[in-house]
Amino acid sequence: MREKRTRLGQTLRASALCTGVFLCLFTGSVHANSQLEGVSDEIARQQSQLAAHNKKLNALQRDLKAQSKRIDTLSRRIRQAQASLQETDTDITQLTQQQARLKQEMIAQQAQLGELIDAQYRQGKHDQLKRLLSQESPATLDRLTRYAEIVAGTMQQTIESLAATRTDYQLTAHQLKQQRDKQTQLVAELTDKKRELETEQNAQSQTAKQIRAKIASDSAYLAELKANKQRLQEQIAEAARRAQVNMAGISDAKGKLTWPAQGKLLHRFGERQSGEVTWNGIVIDAKRGTEVKAAHAGKVVLSSWLRGYGLLIAVDHGKGDMSLYGYNQALLKDVGDTVTAGEPIALVGDSGGQSTPSLYFEIRRKGNTTNPVPWLD
Repeated sequence: MREKRTRLGQTLRASALCTGVFLCLFTGSVHANSQLEGVSDEIARQQSQLAAHNKKLNALQRDLKAQSKRIDTLSRRIRQAQASLQETDTDITQLTQQQARLKQEMIAQQAQLGELIDAQYRQGKHDQLKRLLSQESPATLDRLTRYAEIVAGTMQQTIESLAATRTDYQLTAHQLKQQRDKQTQLVAELTDKKRELETEQNAQSQTAKQIRAKIASDSAYLAELKANKQRLQEQIAEAARRAQVNMAGISDAKGKLTWPAQGKLLHRFGERQSGEVTWNGIVIDAKRGTEVKAAHAGKVVLSSWLRGYGLLIAVDHGKGDMSLYGYNQALLKDVGDTVTAGEPIALVGDSGGQSTPSLYFEIRRKGNTTNPVPWLD
């Protein structure tokens, strides 16, 4: 009997222990599932935030691209208007000088005509009949007659010349008025375009500021830099495949290439940009709107906006040699244009999300970047 009670107690204790273990395992499983669901929810939230972040960043980059293109158009129109205004100013100066010369000619011709009229008047006091009845010799009469004819002929020529000069003077005055009206119109157009440009530049600056805020963290900035470099590599490779440039390259021009812009170097080749990413070119500090010069003769193979580099122009020099110019305010050359060393190809700007105006300059040889400084004069 006692043995039965002992076995029953052991059985009950074993059952209780199993029940406890089961309850612990059940509770632990519920807790683990709860934690797993929490992690999954956090992952989903992080992915959603990242997607929203990338969507906003891409939208800002699209805005930046559109603003850069409008600035490019306005800058080129302003440049054309300034060139036209300069030509008009030159025309006005020349017409003003011509008008002054014609006025002096008219004054001289009027004076000459007055003298001729006076001479003819004095000559007219002695008509032909009186001369014939006078005791003057035939030679004298013949000389006086010839003089009268010369006076009459010269007076006729002077009258005609004066009339022609007056016509030229009136025509010049009309042309001068037209040029001055054109000058006034160009000045007004320039004022409007510059105001539009300033508005667009302010908008671009704000967009660039928002982009920099979006990639403020080191990881985001690094990811953006890597993506930008990859896009550039792809664009350059595609441009090189399309281009058929039969030129000598830059092998014989080391130390002789034209500086694309003058200014201190803000960043040097090989300098750390972020993480393991380094600068593939140099960044030159320069005033907004300064002309960007081609470093060497070549053919334009890329002229467009590229994320991270803004308005970018690439010149193929042949033999696998290429130079790149980024961050521009305006592009003055199109794909297919041939350029000479020192020829203006762009205007310095801050496109691509830069905080200050500068020029990004890069040299590639057979697709590989190289330090530009030793190649420049």
